Amino acid sequence: MNIEEFIPINKKSEDINQMSPLVWAYIGDCIYELYVRTYLVDTTNLKPHSLHIESIKYVKACNQAKFLNEIYEDLNDEEKDIVRRARNTNNHHVPKNASVQEYMYATAFEALIGYLYLNKNYSRVKEIIEKFILKR
Repeated sequence: MNIEEFIPINKKSEDINQMSPLVWAYIGDCIYELYVRTYLVDTTNLKPHSLHIESIKYVKACNQAKFLNEIYEDLNDEEKDIVRRARNTNNHHVPKNASVQEYMYATAFEALIGYLYLNKNYSRVKEIIEKFILKR
């Protein structure tokens, strides 16, 4: 079963483009977290608490920001634009475990994942996330 079979997305591309980048990041955070958790359950025999501790290594803002900077040149122009829009969105959230700049880049990473997901570009979502996971 593919994720699109049980989580339908009915928004048109024009509507998705008009959303706040923070909405993209909101859904991107969820998709990314689900992918990481599924990956860890599939590839380890860890107990729930250990799964949580291991997943933190993937979802920390500083690691997401670092990874986004590493792959930035490999993104196409549309993806770079999504990252720029999200990075420059005024969030009003004060991060507690990352610098403001790391948090902005982590939000941009999550927004990119969310934007691609909402536009049903599942293969690109998978490609980007797997690059990050396999680097670890």
